[in-house]
This record gives sequence, structure tokens and C-alpha cells, in this order.
Amino acid sequence: MIRLTELRLPIAHDDAALEQAVAERLGVATAEIEAITIFRRGHDARHRHRVMLVYTVDCAVRDEAAVLAAHAGARNIMATPDTTYRFAVDDGPALAARPGFTRPVVIGAGPCGLMAALVLAQMGLRPLVLERGKVVRERTVDTFALWRKSILNPESNVQFGEGGAGTFSDGKLYSQVSDPRHYGRKVLAEFVRAGAPPEIEYLSRPHIGTFRLVSMVEHIRAEIEALGGEYRFGAHVTQFVTGDDGAGGQRIRALRLADGDEIAASHVVLAIGHSARDTFGALHAAGVAMVAKPFSIGVRIEHPQSVINTARYGQPEAVPLLGAADYKLVHHASNGRAVYSFCMCPGGTVVAATSEVGQVVTNGMSQYSRAERNANAGLVVGVTPERDYPGGPLAGIAFQREWERRAFVAGGGAYFAPAQTVGDFLDGVASTTLGAVVPSYRPGVTPTDLSACLPDFAVEAMREALPHFDSKLAGFSMRDAVMTGVETRTSSPLRLPRGVDGQGVNLRGLFPAGEGAGYAGGILSAGIDGIRIAEAVALSLAGRDVEQALHRGMTHATEAQ
Repeated sequence: MIRLTELRLPIAHDDAALEQAVAERLGVATAEIEAITIFRRGHDARHRHRVMLVYTVDCAVRDEAAVLAAHAGARNIMATPDTTYRFAVDDGPALAARPGFTRPVVIGAGPCGLMAALVLAQMGLRPLVLERGKVVRERTVDTFALWRKSILNPESNVQFGEGGAGTFSDGKLYSQVSDPRHYGRKVLAEFVRAGAPPEIEYLSRPHIGTFRLVSMVEHIRAEIEALGGEYRFGAHVTQFVTGDDGAGGQRIRALRLADGDEIAASHVVLAIGHSARDTFGALHAAGVAMVAKPFSIGVRIEHPQSVINTARYGQPEAVPLLGAADYKLVHHASNGRAVYSFCMCPGGTVVAATSEVGQVVTNGMSQYSRAERNANAGLVVGVTPERDYPGGPLAGIAFQREWERRAFVAGGGAYFAPAQTVGDFLDGVASTTLGAVVPSYRPGVTPTDLSACLPDFAVEAMREALPHFDSKLAGFSMRDAVMTGVETRTSSPLRLPRGVDGQGVNLRGLFPAGEGAGYAGGILSAGIDGIRIAEAVALSLAGRDVEQALHRGMTHATEAQ
């Protein structure tokens, strides 16, 4: 097969146009083309009224060797690379049959934990998955209770439960991860097997949406169990039991649960997500190495989706093919702070995402159709431990809690969120009513002054950024746009350092992974990191040189938001 990149075609093209473009690029007749497979399809909307589709394709042609030789050295023509995923261990069942084998434990059933458990199960290592929350459909009922009735279940909500925080999101599946072992292709392929739309394997910015994620999570659980894995829900780990590793250090020995049960464990994947604050406290108490890291704070901003579509595409015919338009914006403010859009949800809603009593947290969510009236995104400002919360590895959690508590108060209680129009925010006056843009947050919003629940530097930076963003995206600072606070859970406020072998730097057998441990930033990168760590666990169980096998894969992952 031959791969061609950067094939550009107008939106309204037919199949014949793609075939003709391939033939022209290769300098062959269309009759010599035997097959064309789309590897990736994106779009270039930099020039309004002239949006172009951009393809990467793999094609089979007659006399492939001659065609490749004729284009040797061409930047956009090459032999199709092998992106097949291969397991790190192929004798897992034999390993699991050894006397004294202790099955690996995965804490957390979000994207990272699911993919770690799935790959471990596919390698024959029968993982045990511990999830503090409920199965995904019961969790959905509890989440709706907060949104509709202001009833919060601290153990079953947007943050906790099967599927993780990504279940109630836009389901974005794109990242900026270095992926030499093709983990990302593996994640997408498994998602399609579990019921995701097949086009996620070739769209440049794919998404799934909440309702499809629910059924996919159930399919993945069924496969893990069919392969010998086991799930325990309502299994809240409260203590990490450690012991001497025989070489002057410590290693994990067991896990204690809130119900008093103790589970022997020698290899533990820690995939707890960014909001398991009590678990971070338990890890700190156990002496596990951790460091504070940067994250961001801000609000959710909502506009009519039609405004964003017009600003981005400029041509109505683009919407049916490309879907509701998104955006990505950044501004470096004069006070030294970066302001940027985060986790943009076209045609979506703003959702209540708290996991603790007496606090308000916002996030964004979309269904696969992205058909709701409003677009929303985080409008957030970067914060750093050195500058904003210098009190140790858990100080970022305290920082988040303070602003979430203030948002709860400003919202008037009952998990209502404080809201303000962009016009009032720019004018520095409290909103008493809202305008034409109807906020989507439930259980409801209270018009107020958002400066009561945001740091002064964030308010200053956001006021500077809004007109700048409007110059890039017409209508962004429209006066009736609604800002709803607060957004604090953009990423984990700390990182658990790990070695190249995937294990904690001062606790053998503990494998920090995913977003909560500071190694991912969204569904796809969390899934990728879960696979990396599953391989590290399998190689460690097999007694093989993890560092040599995986040294290229143990890098930090960041999600494209």
C-alpha cells in the first residue's frame, strides 16, 4: 500500500474527485488504482467561505514498487507504515498459571483503567478492577439526580463511577501524544469494537458523545469479564499497605477498602482520575512520592452554536458534513497569565461536575449529534504551584476547594452555579438578569458577579482576553454570552512521579497512570497511558526488562483540547 498525505479537496466533492486526486498525485491513470482507504480526514477552516477537506489515504495500485520508486523522496508519498498493535507479552496465560501468581489490580474504571484492564485481560492476566462508584447506568441515575433535583451522591457522580469523568463529556478522541507503538490506534479500534462509530478511526478530531460512551463502557466490561477479569464496584480504596522490597525500599503489599476488606496486591495500576482527593491523601499518608503541578481555573462560556458556525465556516453547507464548529483560542495576558479555551463542546451543555458536598464545579458535555442550541467551552487561566499554591503536593487540592466553595455560595446553594453575561463581566458589574443566551447548566444558575469566586488575576486576564478572542472569532465577546463558574478540574493538581518502568519512584508495584497521576489529559491520552502501563505490569510480572522494552513509551501525554 502507498500512503498519500495532504490531499486537499473542496467540501462538495464526490468519490470520483478523491480517486482523481490520488491518480494525479501519483501520476497514474485511475484504472491503475485498485483500492483507496481513508486513513485520516480533517478540514482546514482558516479561510472562511473556502473550507477544504484534507485527506491522508492509503491506496493499492498496480506495480506499487515502480510507483514508489518514481516518487522516492517525495514528502507526501510513502509506503504505508505498519500500525498494527502487538502485545508486549504473549505468554500471559502461562504466567497466570504459575504457583503464587497474584493477579494485577486496577484501581479505577475510567478510560485509563478500562484500557489497562482490557489489555491485561487480553494478555491472559485476569485483572481485578476496583471502582469506588457504581456501574455506569446506576451512576447515570445518580448524576441526573444532581442535575435535576440538586441531590449529590459523593461516591456516584460525574467524577466517580464506571467510565470515569469522560463518560459525561463530549467524548473527544484526539491528542498530541507521541505514539510509536500505535497505542492510539489500538484504543480507537477497541472503541469501535465496543460500539463507537467507525469513522472515529479516520476523522482528525473524532468524538463519541455521552450516550454512546455508556454502552461502550458496558461492552468493554463484558469483554474483560469474559477473559477472566473481575470487577468490584463500591470498592473504595482507603489505605495502601506497604512492606520492605528486600532491596532497601518499599513495595505495595495490599489494599484496604472502606468496608474493611483487604486485598493482597503486588502489581497495582493506579488509575483514579483527577478528582479522587481522598485517595491522594491516603497515598500521601503512605509516603508515596508526589509533586504539585500546574492546572487552570476559570468558567464555562456559552454562545449560540450558530454564531460559532458562522465565525468558523462562513458557509452553511459546511455544517452538515463537518458538524457543529469548534474552536481553540489562546491569549498571553499582560499580567503574565495564559488564557485559553479548554474542552470545547459544540452543540452541548454545561453540566454540574462536583464530587464534594457544598461545592460547585462546571464541565462541558455533548451528545454524538452535537445538536443542542449552545456551544460551550472552558475559558480558563493557568495557575502554578510556585506562584499560587506553594504549600506542598496537596496544596492544589486546597486551592481548588476554596474556589469551588465560593462558587457554591455565590450560586445561592442547592448546587446552583453563579453566572454572568460577558457584557457585565467586561463592565465589572454584577448581572441581575441574563440575556438572549439561555444557560444550559442544571440544576440552575444565579446571576451574580463571578469575581467573587475567581482569583483577581484570573478575572483581570480573562477581561483582557475576551476582546482579543473576539478579533479571532467574531461574536466571542457578544454581550449576551453567558459565563458560568467555576471550572477547576481541567487536569490533576499533582503528579505521581514514576520511573521508566512505569512504577512509582519510591514504591515498587504501584503503577501511577492516566490523568489523575499527571500522565494524560483526556479520554484518548488516558487510554493510551493505560495500555502503556498494562504492558509495564505484564513485563514486570514476566520478570523481563521493562525499561528496555518500553523506554520509548513512558512519556507524559497531553490531550488536544
